[in-house]
This record gives sequence, structure tokens and C-alpha cells, in this order.
Amino acid sequence: MQIILVSKARKAPRTLDLASPRLRIGLAGLAAAAMLSFAGIGAVLAMGIFSPRSQAMNQIRALQQQVKTQHAQLAKVRSQAQRDVNGLAVKLGQLEAQSVRLDALGMRLTQVGKLDPKEFDFDQAPSVGGPEADSESSYALPPSLNTSISGLASRFDSQQAQLRALQDLLLDRKVTSKLRPAGMPVAGGYISSYFGARVDPINGHRSFHPGLDIAVPDDTKVHAVAEGIVTYAGVRRGYGNVVEIDHGDGYMTRYAHNSKLLVHPGEHVKVGEVVADSGSTGRSTGPHVHFEVWYKGRVVNPLTYVRAHR
Repeated sequence: MQIILVSKARKAPRTLDLASPRLRIGLAGLAAAAMLSFAGIGAVLAMGIFSPRSQAMNQIRALQQQVKTQHAQLAKVRSQAQRDVNGLAVKLGQLEAQSVRLDALGMRLTQVGKLDPKEFDFDQAPSVGGPEADSESSYALPPSLNTSISGLASRFDSQQAQLRALQDLLLDRKVTSKLRPAGMPVAGGYISSYFGARVDPINGHRSFHPGLDIAVPDDTKVHAVAEGIVTYAGVRRGYGNVVEIDHGDGYMTRYAHNSKLLVHPGEHVKVGEVVADSGSTGRSTGPHVHFEVWYKGRVVNPLTYVRAHR
């Protein structure tokens, strides 16, 4: 087999005889050289692509991308946290305003209750103490906000303690006020005979009068001057129809010369409750109410109590 090569630069064509041994050896050498060249290029490319340095660079680029993504997420979390902190700051301001109002209310109650301002000073925290307890760790707020919240929590604790003590004291005073005799046992009328030494209106002798006589028309409603338990409702010599009420704390009141008794022994009566109708039973010269106040087993002047107000 022959190959004829025609060239413009040459006038005569050139003939290649493929059957020639020399030509075959030359073509084989050229083919081997080409194959070696391609193999070298592939090896160089493989070393460039799969070398340790290239792998490290690829990993660095991947980590950089992760850092970028995490940075964006952190910025989002920080923005959300700032919004939460701003919300907490607003709520803190509202709570501080409520605390100021509680202080004002406490001071007002102290004044109304006529309590000792030194005992209930809402500008000072009450004295407290106790063993130190282990505290669990928690999310750290900004120092200024954390300090404000801690101070406000302590303030609310002190206010709660003082208001609870103030409530208990005022409730005790309210209960004590209901049990302590105060006011007139009847509406209207006038005091016809006072407590103490006097001339007996029946026999004319000097005698001791243990109560007040309040002149009123027959069947005037007689009221309890304090809350208590009826211990006696019946007839006593000289007193006629009488009601006796034990108010506790050493107090007892007696209502005598009634025409009708409206309560029974053991009955609980409230302040102002009607216990009898006035009359002139027993040793009496006319319709009136004989009113006595006893304290710790001794009769005392009722005048101080009838002039008192709740």
C-alpha cells in the first residue's frame, strides 16, 4: 500500500510506501512518543487535582462557607436576642411603675390605719435572713438589666412582706374594733343618770350607780354595742329583764329594764344587732335602758365607750 503526498511547494508528488520496514518503524516511534506525551499530561493533571494540597484547599473553602453561614445565623440570633432584651426592658419599666404605686398604697394605708411610720417604712427593706442556698446557673442577661431585675425582685419581696404584715395588723384592728364596746345602745334619748355615786331615786340614800341610765320611750330598740356571745338573757333582781353579752378580750356589756328580750344565751350577735326592746321592768321609775360595761371582771364607766366611734 502506497500513500501519495501532493504539495504546492513541490512540483513532484511524494510517495510513501507503507510496506517499507523503515517507514513502519518510524510511525510506531511517533505513536509511542504521542502516547507517552498524553500519559505525562494525565499524570500532571491527576497530581494537580488529587494532591493533598488541593484537598486541603477544598476543605478550607468548605469551612469558610460554613463560617459564613453560621455568621449569618448568629447575626439573626443576636437580632432576636436584642429584641427580647428590649421587650424585657419595657416590661421592667412597667413593673417599676407598679412598684412605685405599691409603695404609695402602703404609705397611704399606714396613714389611714394610724400606724407607726417607723414600723412600716416602705422606703426600707424589712430585715430578713437565712442560710445561703446553692443557686443554679442561668442565662446571663446584660449587667444593667440583670441588676435592675434583681433589685426589682428584692423590692417586690420586701413590699409583699410589709403589705402582708400591714394587712394582718389592720385585720386584727378591725376584729378588735368590732369586739370593743363603742357607741350608744339606743338611738335618741338622753342620759338621765350617770355612773358613780348618786342619790338613789327610790329610797333617797347615797348609793353607787354601776352604769348609765338612758331615758327612751317604751319598746325602743336596744342594740349591741359590740360583737359577741349572749351569756345571759333573763330576769335579775333589781335589773328586770336583762341581756348580758361577752365580747371577749375581757369585755362584757349589760342591758337592763327591758320590756322584751329578743336573744337567747349562746347566740352570736353582731355590732348593732337588736337584742331587746326597752321598758321599765325591775327596780325602775320609768322607761329607760340601764347600760353597764365590764372589763376584766370590774365595772367601768360606760361614758368613755358611748362617746367612742368606730
